[in-house]
Amino acid sequence: MTVALNHTIVPATDKMASATFLANILGLDPPVRFGPFAVLELDNGVSLDYIDATTIDSRHFAFIVDDNLFEPIFERIKAATRYYADPMRSRPGETNDHDGGRGVYFDDPDDHLMEVITRPYGSQ
Repeated sequence: MTVALNHTIVPATDKMASATFLANILGLDPPVRFGPFAVLELDNGVSLDYIDATTIDSRHFAFIVDDNLFEPIFERIKAATRYYADPMRSRPGETNDHDGGRGVYFDDPDDHLMEVITRPYGSQ
């Protein structure tokens, strides 16, 4: 038996808008409605299940992408929202090169801190 993450719930002020925002940034299929959720399916079978909420506590989500996908994703990030080289948001307008890869943090519509990296941390 293996243990793997299947899904997590993401609070949003507008579940469909937030899920669609991330789908567009990452180049994924649009979210689908399932009960009270807007479900965004990732390529590895994990889903982000967005739900409408009145109180949003900022969360962090990191996505690993192939090297050839980073630049198109980064272009969409630059066109859509603020981005940073670090999780403290102290280096705006920059990317990072941790572990010999490329990485960037960006804000979603509800101020969740999203991250795209091309190498897992500690892999170099």
